[in-house]
Amino acid sequence: MAFQPIVDVNIGRIWGYEALVRGSGGESAYHVLNQVTPETRYRFDQDCRVKAIELAAGLFPDDETRLSINFMPNAVYEPSACIRTTLLTAARTGFRLDRIMFEFTETEQVQDTGHLQAIINEYRRRGFVTAIDDFGAGFSGLNLLADFTPDLVKIDMDLVRGIDASQSRRAIVNGIVSICRELDITLLAEGIETEAEMETLSEIGIDLMQGYYFSRPAVACLPAVHGLERLSA
Repeated sequence: MAFQPIVDVNIGRIWGYEALVRGSGGESAYHVLNQVTPETRYRFDQDCRVKAIELAAGLFPDDETRLSINFMPNAVYEPSACIRTTLLTAARTGFRLDRIMFEFTETEQVQDTGHLQAIINEYRRRGFVTAIDDFGAGFSGLNLLADFTPDLVKIDMDLVRGIDASQSRRAIVNGIVSICRELDITLLAEGIETEAEMETLSEIGIDLMQGYYFSRPAVACLPAVHGLERLSA
């Protein structure tokens, strides 16, 4: 697993880290995920969770830093059963459940929306944070907010790219901010690559951000983060 920081630009601190799968030779997530088959999806999903929590428990600097884990809704056959390994790993490593955020991506076609709702309900009951990843890039769009109302939404990088120079992108993201405020959903912008993008998103009202502007992912360690000193000044 590699870790990429999520920064709260309002206070200039690291809010958490997203765990990102990498191959043993540093291969990309795309390369690794292409090797996953329907037969191995469940085991892969479980192994990623365990590895991410184990590494985070040893690497994270304090008891407040959060861990974000991607999961595959179609790999979870029964929510309460599939979460057992995660619960056992968190208990064994002393990693609090309320520090763990599970992201499901909008770009994965959910085969059964009722099943996804059951997963989210079970995760919330256990104290986990739930999030939609890649919002604005996938299959269901606003229907996901209406149906599931997660704790957090991650705005897709395609909406973020060049937002400082794009009136249409600013208008769309402003609309997402307004909707999420009404629904009491926290927003996170991903894929930040420039200071201008960061400043524009901050002006719009988004505090949580992630992207190469702050840091690239680092395998099995926590990377240095650019710009924290200036943000907290």
